[in-house]
Amino acid sequence: MKVIFMGTPDFAVGALEALLKAGHEVTAVVTQPDKQKGRDRKVQFSPVKECALSHGLTVLQPERIKAPEAVEELRKFEADIFVVAAFGQILSREILEMPRYGCVNIHASLLPKYRGASPIQYAVLNGDDVTGVTIMQMDEGMDTGDILTMKAIPVEDDDTGGSLFDKLSVLGAELLIKTLPRIEAGEIIPVKQDEEDATHVRMLTKDMGKIEWEKDAVLLERLVRGMNPWPSAYCGLRGKGLKIWRAEAASEEPREENAHAGLFRHSEEKEITPGEVVAVAKDSIHVQTGRGVLVLKEVQLEGKRRMPVRDFLLGCPLKVGEILT
Repeated sequence: MKVIFMGTPDFAVGALEALLKAGHEVTAVVTQPDKQKGRDRKVQFSPVKECALSHGLTVLQPERIKAPEAVEELRKFEADIFVVAAFGQILSREILEMPRYGCVNIHASLLPKYRGASPIQYAVLNGDDVTGVTIMQMDEGMDTGDILTMKAIPVEDDDTGGSLFDKLSVLGAELLIKTLPRIEAGEIIPVKQDEEDATHVRMLTKDMGKIEWEKDAVLLERLVRGMNPWPSAYCGLRGKGLKIWRAEAASEEPREENAHAGLFRHSEEKEITPGEVVAVAKDSIHVQTGRGVLVLKEVQLEGKRRMPVRDFLLGCPLKVGEILT
């Protein structure tokens, strides 16, 4: 099939590579405009643009995909279908109806659950056992189109937003390649989404990673995993930021034999404050939460590199009773 591919981040790269490997003719790739990043404001290409250029593909980067000149440019490529994966702009009805087989989207959830910008992270944040990808026939709504195909995978106990991102990127690419021939052959009967089951998730922001120690340890563990790698879960320590990269929830305080001698305090001494360090072991820091204890395993102090707690404590020893804010 002749395909126009629309995508921007790493998640979409696998699908573009899969289209080319499967022998589809990618007539053009549409991605977001280049952005300036870093202190030196260096121009940075999107991952999809880098992939497209490496294959010698035509790249389009309209500021507004709905603009008349952008629409006319798309029309020149006479594609059979548009494939969209985390592109970042809303398509107009004129664009949706342009190709013979319409526009299909790779969405990283089992629709209608988690419509919106961050379905992968919310699957971790909410403690879901299962997630997956959906190939959807696009309409003018936000992830509201008819379902064409979907595939589920389990969410593992140690999955992070990043690890699940990688798994679903591969799964989405595989499912796309299986779906396109069936679309062309007219073998798929689209299924309407059940609006009563629909849920929506918003775009992640940096402030969403702030740890509120009053919450349950189980919820904070999910926060640590869901916000990894961005924006990361973080708190304050001695006036500096402390990112928490890996942690485990414990329903009870650690037993004394698991902590350094003299670095464990019993809860009966006084009321424990959420955010208070209740034990320090060789390779872990135990922090009281609103319910249970969060055991920190890998951290990063502001201005330092990411490291296991064992290494962190060598340069920044903590005392029982210190408060993480």
